[in-house]
Amino acid sequence: MRCIYCNYESTYELQNGQRKCKQCKRKFSPKRVQRELKIIECFCNNLTANECAKKYSFNYITVKKHYENIRKNIAIFLEEEYQKKKETKAFEEYIYLEKSKDPKKDIFDGYNFLTFDYGDKIYNILMPDLSRFKPVFIEDNLNEIYYKEFKSFLRNAKVQKNPKNVLIYQFWEFFEKFMVKFKGIKRDNFFYYLKEAEFKFNFDCKTLKDILWKE
Repeated sequence: MRCIYCNYESTYELQNGQRKCKQCKRKFSPKRVQRELKIIECFCNNLTANECAKKYSFNYITVKKHYENIRKNIAIFLEEEYQKKKETKAFEEYIYLEKSKDPKKDIFDGYNFLTFDYGDKIYNILMPDLSRFKPVFIEDNLNEIYYKEFKSFLRNAKVQKNPKNVLIYQFWEFFEKFMVKFKGIKRDNFFYYLKEAEFKFNFDCKTLKDILWKE
């Protein structure tokens, strides 16, 4: 069995059932590896933590923690990848609002982010939370006026217009479809789902396995 960390071809079994690599000397559990590979497979196939737990009869809390850990590692990896390039072809502003929301009533429940094209890959920066404007929006009870003013602001405040940048628009389309499956996401966790979509748009499942085994 190859080492999951350095891919060295020779490992040997220990008395406790774990295996140890002859080259990097690290230990790992084959059972744990098989479980994590199944969880990674579910994650790559866009199954929720609950769906993954049911499919393989895993503990839901265990799968949920693995998913959270995967998303955190993805965010770190994407930041490192972007810092290596630092050459941006184009970038544009986007507001995501759940399909169940009414733009005229719930515009400040949206999420505002910038999407960058940096050499045929996408990178996103989450902007300040729009919900901080919501109390004033509700208090004034001027829904229609606020909505029109906000739309005007978005048109005038775009950092850079790139209507011909296909990659950025392809990502937005991908992101909208990706988010349909998830319901009831906590606002504080939106960043990690954005980064998950970014990763899945840019990379494949093999890359995910590689970055997780480097922990």
